[in-house]
Amino acid sequence: MAEQKSTIESLREWVVEHKLRTVGCLWLSGIAGSIAYNWSQPNMKTSVKIIHARLHAQALTLAALAGAAVVEYYDHKSGAKAERVAKYLNLGSHPHKD
Repeated sequence: MAEQKSTIESLREWVVEHKLRTVGCLWLSGIAGSIAYNWSQPNMKTSVKIIHARLHAQALTLAALAGAAVVEYYDHKSGAKAERVAKYLNLGSHPHKD
């Protein structure tokens, strides 16, 4: 019988499979959150609020890309990436010529 995966484990697997979507979602949520925060500051001009939102989102994106690079490195090091690629390529089903 298959073992049930925890929510955190299934989330981690989704993030590993969809690294660029994860970075894009973090960027979008970062810019939305930063705009929401900056709009609550009454003493700023609109252009400054937008610039701050962009800078916050850019910093969050760089952190997310660094995190994705670390995940990619450890996947490569542990051999987990090779297992995922083999699953998609289905290497065992095609005979190779010698």
